[in-house]
Order: sequence, then C-alpha cells, then structure tokens
Amino acid sequence: MRINGFSGMDIDSMVKSLMTAKRIPLDTLNQQKTITEWTRDSYRELNSKIVDFRNNKLFKYGNSSEMNTQKAVVKGNADAVKAEATATSNGIEMSVEVTQLATRTTLTTAGATTTGSQLTSSTTLGELNGGSTGKTYTLKINGESFSFKGERSISSVITEINSNSKAGATAVFDELTGELQIHSKAYGETSTLTDADSGDNTLLTLFGGIQVNSEGETITAGKNSKAIINGTTIERNSNTFTVNGTKLTLIAETGTDLAIITTQSDPQKAFDTIKSLVDDYNNLLSYMNNKIGEERYRSFQPLTDEQKKEMKEKEIEQWEAKARSGLLKNDEILKFTVQAMRNIITDNLGDLSGSGITTGKYHENGKLIIDEAKLKQALTDNPQQIMDLFQGSSTAPNTGIIDKLMDQMNVTLDRFSEKAGTNKFSTDLNSTFKLESIMGEALKNYNKRISDMTSRLARAEAAFYKQFTAMETAMSRFDSQSASLANYFQ
Repeated sequence: MRINGFSGMDIDSMVKSLMTAKRIPLDTLNQQKTITEWTRDSYRELNSKIVDFRNNKLFKYGNSSEMNTQKAVVKGNADAVKAEATATSNGIEMSVEVTQLATRTTLTTAGATTTGSQLTSSTTLGELNGGSTGKTYTLKINGESFSFKGERSISSVITEINSNSKAGATAVFDELTGELQIHSKAYGETSTLTDADSGDNTLLTLFGGIQVNSEGETITAGKNSKAIINGTTIERNSNTFTVNGTKLTLIAETGTDLAIITTQSDPQKAFDTIKSLVDDYNNLLSYMNNKIGEERYRSFQPLTDEQKKEMKEKEIEQWEAKARSGLLKNDEILKFTVQAMRNIITDNLGDLSGSGITTGKYHENGKLIIDEAKLKQALTDNPQQIMDLFQGSSTAPNTGIIDKLMDQMNVTLDRFSEKAGTNKFSTDLNSTFKLESIMGEALKNYNKRISDMTSRLARAEAAFYKQFTAMETAMSRFDSQSASLANYFQ
C-alpha cells in the first residue's frame, strides 16, 4: 500500500487517473483476445454438433438394416434359429433343420492349481503350483510366439493372447477348474491351432498340461455347421450365413422340431429412420442458419475487470449475452457448409419429391418437409429405390445422400480444426484446442502483446510514483527551508 506524502495530494488517485488512459490499448487487446476465445468456443460447440451428426446419426442411418423394409418371422423351433431379413430377402418360406453346429478348433488344459490363496484370474503365473516368479513361460500358436514372466497375472496373459490378431486364437480361463482353453477364432473344419501342442509351450504345462479328448487327441478339430433347408443340405464354416436374402444364425440343433422362416414387408422401421434423418438434418441446418444470421452488437464489447466491479451479476450476464451474439455471423465456413448440404438435397430433389420429401418455403432456408403418407407408400412400392437413394447401391457404393453428407461433414470439421484447432472426433465441449491453428496462433500473438504492454505499463506506473516521490521530497525540502528562514527573522 502506498502512503501519500505530507503535501496532502492523493498520489494513488493521481497515478491511477494517469494510468487509466494508458491502459486503454491494453483493455482493447484483452477484449480482442476474449472475442477470439469466445469465437473459438462457438466453433467448438458447432464442431460438437457436427461430430454427433456424423458419427452418431449419419453412421447409424447408413447401416443397411436401418432402412430394411423386410422382416423375418421364425415359427416352430424359434430357439434353434435366429433370422434377420435383409433388403434382398426374396420372401421364399424356408423350413430349417439344424443337424450340427459349427465349432472351433479347441485345446484344453488339465487345470492349474495353487496353494493357500483362492485361484482367480488375478493370480500370477508364479503363484501357481510349479510356477516361479523369476521364470519365463512360453506359448506358440499358429506361428506366433508369446513369452510371459512369472509376475504376470493370468488375466493379462489372456488379454495379450486375445489381442494378437496374427495368432488367430482366443484364450479363456475357468477360475473354478483352473482350465485354460484356447480356441481358434475361426469356426469350421478349416480352423487351426498349429504349434499349440508342441513341447515348447511351457505355459500350458503350468496349467496342468494339455488334456487329451475322448478320441485320444490333444486338439479337438473344429466342425462345419450343417442344416437342411427346404430339403437341401447346407454346410458352412460358420453358424451365421445368408440364404435367399435372409441372414440365418444357428443356435442349437433342432431335432424333429423344425424352424419355419417367413418374411413380410414392414416399412415402418425404414420410415422411422428417414424421419429421424430428416429431423436431424433440419435441426443442424437451422442451428447453422441461426448462427449465420445472428445479430452482432458491436457496441457491446467484453467487460473489463474494472467495469464488472461496478455492475451486478445479472447485468454482467445480460451484457455478455449481447457481446457473444453474432460472433459467427456470415461465417464463411458455415455458409459454405449450409450451401453444400442444400446442394446435396437439390441434386436429388427429383427422387426425393417422388418419395414424399420436399424442401420448405424460401424463408425456411432449405428445411425438408415429409409427406408421411406418400413416403410410406413409396417404401411399400419400391423400397430398394429409396434405400439406394439414401445409402447408395451395391453397384455404386458411397453415392447415397448419407454418404455425401458424411463427406461434407468431414470437410467442415477439417476446416474448423484448421481455423480453430477443434478436435474433429470429439463432442466434448471442454476438449482442448490444438495450438497449431489460425486462431491458436492469433491467441499466442495476443498473449505476447498483452505481456509486453503489461510490462511497459508497470514501468510507466513505477515512473509516475518515482516522479511524485521526487516532487514530495523537493517540497519537503522547500518547506523545511522556509520554516528555517521564518525562524531566523523572528
């Protein structure tokens, strides 16, 4: 705290008054920096909405099952077969007799044991009977070699085996029996577990060694699935396959109780999907149009700390709402994106109109309108045409409206990232910005200029106080001399 001199002058107030004028350029810089930060936040908010539209909505709507107008019904032994109609289901009724399920090639150990503590997946290899903490245990499957130290837990061993795509195997540990089972990832007669029963696999020895099956084999070979469909025997290396456009999943052998598969037209799911797509498209388009046309109040600049001290909280809130308004008014990226979205619709407007989907009035800025009755009828009459319109056809993939919208969203997210440093894969409104961006560089420049100006102002303030101190000293000396002279003449 500075103490004023005997002169009676309020030096602090005088210095503050002098500094107020000098601080105006600094306040302006801070306001410009704040506006840049707010604008970047606005981009991040938009980025979040577009990532959500692309990843969670368009991606879902682009799945063929979302616009499938066929529905499979299983009668009879519905516990043995699961059926899912695809868009290419031809409606032929099928009777299905499952005589054999596909299995994987499998190896099973006799079972590990431990002394004292209960055997769990968190038990380490060194804690197993016959194990040692300082020893390394090996395993080789389908040409892939693994090495595990005794400190490793059983669960981490399982994870490493299962995450190795080249090994093509899945390991499972049974805490009750201590058995380690290794299955080929593939099903059927061609699935393999080569090298797994070689003598170099000390890990298997630690789990009690390989258990021999009823046929006296160390590895149980996988089997193909077998089913009789409408009198024709079908053999596959999987329990899931497609017949007559219907995806069948075999769950259990049927015996004499067959499963009867029929398909029927059901346009409701496709209708719901298209309606949701249109709603999401309209919501995003409307949000961006509002941002483009939002009023900008240029007389409402970000408040300084001094200004906030003189205002109530509600007043600050109202002021900043005005100051934040219109930061993306006529933004070039948004205008480009909106126009591109509308162009995608315009290019397909003929087919869309025939399906009951049209654009609204001019003032609605590209909003899509659905004639529900007309769309449902189109889905009943020609479902494949509508599916191809939105999702692209098998002969021309990535040409549907959804694909084109996804491509445009990627372009927009790239431009956001380049300008504002946003994360094109995140919907998090608190995600960090990349520094290597146009606005990131601008903010670094603001920070440097603010730091330099703050230092200059601090030096100027110190100089003012030094001057006033010198003046106080001089006046004090003058008063002392005057007093001495007055005493001399008395």
